Amino acid sequence: MVRLNKIYTRTGDDGTTGLVDGSRLPKNAARMEAIGAVDEANCAIGLAVCALTETPHGSVLTRIQNDLFDLGADLATPKAPGDEDFTPGEMTLRVVPSQVTWLETEIDAINAHLQPLRSFILPGGSEAAARVHIARASARKAERAAVAMAAETPTNPAALGYLNRLSDYLFVLARAVNGHGADDVLWVPGQNR
Repeated sequence: MVRLNKIYTRTGDDGTTGLVDGSRLPKNAARMEAIGAVDEANCAIGLAVCALTETPHGSVLTRIQNDLFDLGADLATPKAPGDEDFTPGEMTLRVVPSQVTWLETEIDAINAHLQPLRSFILPGGSEAAARVHIARASARKAERAAVAMAAETPTNPAALGYLNRLSDYLFVLARAVNGHGADDVLWVPGQNR
């Protein structure tokens, strides 16, 4: 259990931050950019939850928020020597493939009830769908940041897969919230020329 008795420590005043293993790195390092982008995505999902609290989607999004804390902890834990496949351990929290599979199942369940796409859609429709689209864009940003991190340091493939599926999930969820796609706003190429 995490216990936060004091919020400020002053240890980061020099522009560094601590990782799970006790090592420190600059706050603008690729790893920290990825962790921060995941946090932003989690906040955007929290805004979507506020619009969907009375629906089953709200509880699914809350589960995803919890997974994103797991994912942030994963990114904040450098790969230890001998940890060949990013295996979770007693003191190491890692995203696991079953979390990615769960998201795929959720995507398939929602997508089965959506009208087929005839065009790209504009992010909007209803306020709830617009909030989900903001979360989707934030999830894509987090994925890009995690991929940049992975270019520099070993990164859990399941964490990358989770972020990729998350934006897909949020896309189909936005469509579901928009009357299963009936209220999507379609892009009209060149409409304003």
